[in-house]
Amino acid sequence: MELPVIDLKEYLAVLNGDPSTEKPGPELIGLCKEVSRVLRETGALLVKDPRCTVEDNDRFIDMMERYFERPVDFKRQQERPALHYQVGVTPEGVEVPRSLVDGEMQEKLKAMPKEFQPATPEGPDRKWRYMWRVGPRPSNTRFQELNSEPVIPEGFPDWKDTMDSWGYKMIAAIEVVAEMAAIGFGLPKDAFTSLMKQGPHLLAPTGSDLRRYGQEGTVFAGYHYDLNFLTIHGRSRFPGLNIWLRNGQKVEVKVPIGCLLIQTGKQIEWLTAGDCIAGMHEVVVTDRTIEAINRASEQNRSLWRVSSTLFSHIASDAVLKPLGHFAESPLASKYPSMCAGEFVEQELAVINLKGSKGEP
Repeated sequence: MELPVIDLKEYLAVLNGDPSTEKPGPELIGLCKEVSRVLRETGALLVKDPRCTVEDNDRFIDMMERYFERPVDFKRQQERPALHYQVGVTPEGVEVPRSLVDGEMQEKLKAMPKEFQPATPEGPDRKWRYMWRVGPRPSNTRFQELNSEPVIPEGFPDWKDTMDSWGYKMIAAIEVVAEMAAIGFGLPKDAFTSLMKQGPHLLAPTGSDLRRYGQEGTVFAGYHYDLNFLTIHGRSRFPGLNIWLRNGQKVEVKVPIGCLLIQTGKQIEWLTAGDCIAGMHEVVVTDRTIEAINRASEQNRSLWRVSSTLFSHIASDAVLKPLGHFAESPLASKYPSMCAGEFVEQELAVINLKGSKGEP
């Protein structure tokens, strides 16, 4: 199955005037309904945003390849375990895939048809990650550690400009998709975006060492969902991402050049009372990854697999609860009201990123 590509150009053109007065016509509303349908059925969406160029993505990945290629001792200087690893670097071997610690999830995996089962990780994820906050943070918040100051590594003079530029562009794309999804779900246009203001959005690229772990079947990110609102990625230079559709089918994602991939997180599931569920996914070395490794080796390019991932969040002090007509859903009771920051801290504890030394 190929995921459909939604071009955001039309929506942007209509809303280039005053967003409070412009209203989308029937054709655009149909496109918004397509966005919500695809998110509901697949948990993923490919978009093309004219503001996010191939050159932007390449500039970002080039810099992150240079960073991840630096020695381990250098990278660990940017480690901040006391802040839940929510800023700076997270070394490989820290993030634990949900499928290793969630008994209920393990039972569901055993019941899957063999061809749709995820790869079985041997332990914590074999990937590094760098967390960089994007956008303003609240001056007063109960969740200060989720809104901490960024960490800048030495020897990268363009770090802040590159991170901020790519991060803000991807947040802008997320905001358009969030508006379109809200319209498609029959909610006010700003139902989601109003809750995202001053959220702890994180540009969170991963780095996986294919020279060391480039064997087919190696798991870089075990089967899991994202705890945030919506996740967005630029195109990686090495394939390997698998997603699971709502019907349980496993699909290898192919992101066309110039496109961005968006995935649903747990917070949008909460806000829609499970009408749109958090998408399950994994990153594994496949035969297509091996082909890309061989091409990169021949061309003397970096063998670090970088994902240009950004996690968009609901603001930490905002309340997560089913919105609008979703509050009347028979499933609404499964999604009780709670602060988004409290929800994030609970989720981080499960995947081993909470506490002064990374323990739950």
